[in-house]
Amino acid sequence: MTFFDFHTHHSLLKKSIYNLAEQEDPKSDSYFSVGIHPWNLNEEWEKEFVRVKNFSSLSNCLAIGESGFDRLWGPDLALQRKVFYEHAKLAYELQIPLILHLVKGHDLLLEYLKSEVRVPQIIWHGFNLKSHMAEQVLDFPISFSFGKAILKSDSNASHWLKKCPLDRVFFETDDSQLSIDSIYKSASVILQLSEEELTQQVRNNWNKISSRKIE
Repeated sequence: MTFFDFHTHHSLLKKSIYNLAEQEDPKSDSYFSVGIHPWNLNEEWEKEFVRVKNFSSLSNCLAIGESGFDRLWGPDLALQRKVFYEHAKLAYELQIPLILHLVKGHDLLLEYLKSEVRVPQIIWHGFNLKSHMAEQVLDFPISFSFGKAILKSDSNASHWLKKCPLDRVFFETDDSQLSIDSIYKSASVILQLSEEELTQQVRNNWNKISSRKIE
């Protein structure tokens, strides 16, 4: 059984979405995502965004991002806001999900969601905040991706996974050295579902929200 890894910085396996690094070209036989991470933003972002647009047209580009808001390590918030909105617009046009990076920027996310723009499908990666913060965005097209935090039974991520609508659930390894199998195993225990059921659920979730399907 092959588990779908929604977001990873390591694996190039067929059933994973590899987060393309700067100055890196995608592999023709692997799924990938492309975007400008808030940590890497500067005033020359438009040049990099041309690259993002070019690669996003490839059929094996399944998502845009990471993109989002980061008050700890990101640059000026006005710049973060402008570039995030451009990423979101591109994701909406392509009808593929946007991978959300969010650190102390919940208010900025809500500001965006409540604006007049057309919101793409968003997957909040590495979610590990209090459940009420997730509940505040359930009226919008947002799903949640869970990673290493669910290996701790008392983590915020574990608590939200128990309550999160199943049709909004994904799993990831991100930049950890964990196997995606261990993430699914932990989720299986938390949700009291078999790993096979979870695998099918995640596949269905993806194919419901994206124009670019997974097998």
